[in-house]
This record gives sequence, C-alpha cells and structure tokens, in this order.
Amino acid sequence: AVRVPVTSNLSANITGFLPIHCIYQLLRSRSFTKHKVSIKDWIYRQLCETSTPLHPQLLPLIDVYINSILTPASKSNPEATNQPVTEQEILNIFQGVTGGDNIRLNQRFSITAQLLVLYYILSYEEALLANTKTLAAMQRKPKSYSSSLMDQIPIKFLIRQAQGLQQELGGLHSALLRLLATNYPHLCIVDDWICEEEITGTDALLRRMLLTNNAKNHSPKQLQEAFSAVPVNHTQVMQIIEHLTLLSASELIPYAEVLTSNMSQLLNSGVPRRILQTVNKLWMVLNTVMPRRLWVMTVNALQPSMKFVRQQKYTQNDLMIDPLIVLRCDQRVHRCPPLMDITLHMLNGYLLASKAYLSAHLKETEQDRPSQNNTIGLVGQTDAPEVTREELKNALLAAQDSAAVQILLEICLPTEEEKANGVNPDSLLRNVQSVITTNTPNKGMEEGEDNLLCNLREVQCLICCLLHQMYIADPNIAKLVHFQGYPCELLPLTVAGIPSMHICLDFIPELIAQPELEKQIFAIQLLSHLCIQYALPKSLSVARLAVNVMGTLLTVLTQAKRYAFFMPTLPSLVSFCRAFPPLYEDIMSLLIQIGQVCASDVATQTRDIDPIITRLQQIKEKPSGWSQLCKDSSYKNGSRDTGSMDPDVQLCHCIERTVIEIINMSVSGI
Repeated sequence: AVRVPVTSNLSANITGFLPIHCIYQLLRSRSFTKHKVSIKDWIYRQLCETSTPLHPQLLPLIDVYINSILTPASKSNPEATNQPVTEQEILNIFQGVTGGDNIRLNQRFSITAQLLVLYYILSYEEALLANTKTLAAMQRKPKSYSSSLMDQIPIKFLIRQAQGLQQELGGLHSALLRLLATNYPHLCIVDDWICEEEITGTDALLRRMLLTNNAKNHSPKQLQEAFSAVPVNHTQVMQIIEHLTLLSASELIPYAEVLTSNMSQLLNSGVPRRILQTVNKLWMVLNTVMPRRLWVMTVNALQPSMKFVRQQKYTQNDLMIDPLIVLRCDQRVHRCPPLMDITLHMLNGYLLASKAYLSAHLKETEQDRPSQNNTIGLVGQTDAPEVTREELKNALLAAQDSAAVQILLEICLPTEEEKANGVNPDSLLRNVQSVITTNTPNKGMEEGEDNLLCNLREVQCLICCLLHQMYIADPNIAKLVHFQGYPCELLPLTVAGIPSMHICLDFIPELIAQPELEKQIFAIQLLSHLCIQYALPKSLSVARLAVNVMGTLLTVLTQAKRYAFFMPTLPSLVSFCRAFPPLYEDIMSLLIQIGQVCASDVATQTRDIDPIITRLQQIKEKPSGWSQLCKDSSYKNGSRDTGSMDPDVQLCHCIERTVIEIINMSVSGI
C-alpha cells in the first residue's frame, strides 16, 4: 500500500474507491505499526497533492494518523507507533505564504495543503496534551513541535483564507476555529473579528477601485526615509501612509517592520494627530494577517529609550510568560491615545495567551510531578498535588490580571505636571456633573469640553473599555482588584466609565465586613458612587447595610480610629440621601449620634460642641426652617471656624457640613 502513488490534485470531485480509503482502513487497523512500515511520507505527499473542494476522507485520515503516532498498536509493543511529520517538511509547505505582492507566485503548495497541515499541527498538539499521562509511560515519547516553528506559521492569515473558502473546505474551517479557540485564544479576540469584517467587506472592493499607481510605487525604503524626515517635514510620511491605507492586508506585510520600528519617533511633540491615527489604522489592518509577529515587533519598538543602556529584544515566549512587559513601554505612550490603543490591544492578547500557555505547561509537566504511591493510601490522596498545581496556576493568573488592572488604573491618574498645567484631576462623572450644574453655562461648557477633549481623558476611556471586557470575562478579577483597593479619586471614573461596575454590589457587603479600616472606608466610598449610578433596590439594601455598619462601628472604634473612619466616609452619606431619600431619617439619626459621641469625649471644648448638637437636632426636626442657612455659602463650603486641631471638634464640624449639604440637596433638588 505504501508504494501505491498518491492521488494527484485530490478533491471531492474525484469519486470512487481511492488509495486514501485503503490507507485510512489500514491505519485504523494499525497494520503499518504492527509490521513496522512507515506511512508518514505517503500521508505527507498526499496532503501536498490536494485541492478544493476538500475530499471528505482527508480530515478522518489526519485524525487516525495522529492517533497512530501517540497510541501504541499493542501493550506488548509500546514503541510500535508511526513517526510524526518533521518540522522541516512543515516549513517547506509554508514557504512564501506571506510574501507581499507576488504572494500567489511564491506558493508551491495549494492553500488546501497548507490548511490541512495547519489542522494536523493543531490537532497533534491538542492530542499530545490530552494524552500526557499515557505518554509518560513510553520510553520514546513523541515530541511537541517547537515554538519557533509555530511562530513561522502565519496562522491568522491562513484562517482568513479559509474563511473565504468555507463552501469548498467543508468542515475544515470550523474545525480550525475550534482548535484555535482552545490553543490560541489571543488569535480569537472578538474585537479582531469585528475589525476584520470592516477590512474584508465591501471596503476591499472600493480599495481596489481607488488604488493608484502611487500606492504601488512606494517601497519600504521610501517609507523609512519619510519617517527619518518627520522632525522636519510631516507631509511626505503623511502622503505615503495615506496611500498605504489603500493596500490589502497581505500587501502591507513588507511595510510592517518599518511602521513598527518608527513608532517611537511618533511620540515626539509636534507630530500631527492624523499621522498617529493613520498608523493605528495600518497596524490594525496588519493585525488581521500577522498578529503574533506584529505584537513582538511593536513591543520591542515602544521600549523606553535610555542612554548607555542596551534595549532587550523580547521574544514571543517572553511576552507569553510575562504579559506585563507590554506595559513597560515608553511613558509617553500613556498619553498618546492611538498608540495606547495598540498597547491595550496587545496586553489583552498576551493575557489570553499567557492563560493558554500556563495551562499547556501544566499538562506537559504533569508526568514530572512526584508520585503519590508511597503516601498514605487514603481515597483521593493521589489527586492532591494536581489540585494544588491548578490552584497555583489560577493564583498566578489572578495576580497577573490584577497587576495589569492596577497599572492601568495608575495610568488614569493625572501626573504632577498635568495638574500643574491645569488638567482637571477629577474624573469623568465629576466633569460631566460640573458642566451640568454650573451657574455660568457658557464658561462651564468650555471648561468641561477642555477637560473632556484631552489625551488623558481619551486614554481613560480606552482603559475603561478594556477593564469592562476583563470584568465581564471574569468577575473575580473585579472582586480581587476592589479587595486590593486603589486611589479613591478614581472611583467616579471607574463607576461612570466601566459599565460592568454594578457587579461590585454583589461583594460590597463582604468588603465592608473586612477587619481593615481602609477596606471598609473604600467599600463605603465605592458604594456611594454606585448608588448614584445604579439607584436599584439592591443598591438601597446595601446602602442601608452600610449605614447600620457605620452605626455599629461608632460604638467600638477608639477616638483616633473614629476620626480616621468617619472623616472620609461622611460625604458618602450625602450620596446615599441623594440616591435614596427614604434613608434620610436613618442617616440624620446616625449623624446626630456621631456628634453626641464626639461631644461626650471632649472636655474643654464642650461649650463649642453643644450648640452644634442642638442645631443638628433642630435641623432634623424642622429642615424647612433652615433652608436659608443651607444656601449660605459659608456653611456649604465649610468655611466656618475649624481652627481647633482636636479630632472630635473637626469631626463635629464635618458632621454639620454633611447635614447642611443633605438639607441643601433636598431643598434645591441637586
């Protein structure tokens, strides 16, 4: 059977009983391995001699061939297996796949052969991980294909080709997508598929119609020369990259290295926004055909440039092991929205790739774990190390994700230089509210627009979009990040800018129950913003719980801790009243109770405190009579005498200001 020639240009159009049927049956019965006959070369030659429409026997042939490589023919002869296709043979198939303009001329093998070999590699790797325990007993174990080989295969480009040939390829496209989602989740990002639809739709036809000779004439060398002249002249590079937007994704590949290597030049001041946006657009187009190689080139290009320090060149493997390398870029990227968009895209991809990498690594090294046969023979004892390894992996991934979120939140904070230049450090929600509630609409609108139309604001919006995706994909990340805490000045931004923040209502009671005072303060401040954003029955019940907890803590905290807890949390009570007026009575009673406790602890300042307590009682009983006082700016702004440094006195004045704000809010309706 091995000497039977392969069927030339095998496709579904060729009917009848063919050599492939014979080989398939012999492989299933393990005849080749039993008689030590190598069938690898025949299968390889047949895969190379295929065309569309796909013959239905090819995928079953590959599956049974992979099984014959990994599973011995009999227990008596565990080494009786077939040989896998070599790496060099695989590379020969993919030579010239992504070669720019002359892509079709460079290809020796059909797209069908390349897709079938890709299916073989992905299926082989998946089967290798699935049979780790069985393979551990074999002396001559089948080896996994090297990461360098996988890096040279243009997986995303081939999948795009398969997408356009779904009718001719039968079930091959869906099988490849399944394998890709399992082994390469970073190549299956939803945003990429949506972006791909825009690039490969009717725009592609219009692009061909608009394509001019000038676009074809620009070489990568000319693009490099134009980038070199950017500090002096922007026009030339603008013209060239505008022409490049008319090219297809595969035709852009020769320009990828020049585009990425010059990204650091675009961070200099004075570069027009149009150039940055066009480079971002070209990068996204290239991302549809060569994402992995493009990401590595971009990360290396955006490294911070330091004198007398040699830059490290990261590899694909480095970035999968430590995705946070992506965020160790030039600090100027954090205030350049088009390049920050690219950075966040790569970060999301490498976080997904890291999960798949660690899961695969766990399965690969499963046979290396110490044997449990010598331990106490309890039921389930042998599973203990495996559970521990899985838990350690999950803990590492959670730490990795939360570290990425914390770094991104830190980027959202304005720098000292930005504060000095007048950039409003307040967040999205507070900016919008200031525009709405300002007394001078024209001036307020101008200031609001200035604050909203800045690089920091745009970067904040991009980061909030990514955090929303991460929280939706795994709500435990949101819980972990909020249990860790972050600067309270970011709370208005995160609550208003991340739509999935409402899930925090599920774990705020648990966060309030933590013994650390800082976490309790953070939980109440977070809840106050959530109540304004999501005035739901669930928010009301959690807010009522928070008020009760504050009342309980009042009775157990020492004087120093009472001051540290209530000074930052009292303003949150105003938000509770604004969102839920039924809480007014409970909150006013709590405020008076806090004031009474403070007054009882003061010895010499009692005369100063007693009138305040009396006023609070009167305000609670007859709030309408104090409406004029509430409108007094001196009360509203808290500019009354607070010269005393005694914590209890300061806290009493803070209570009075809080009550005034609540009354003012209820009277004026804002």
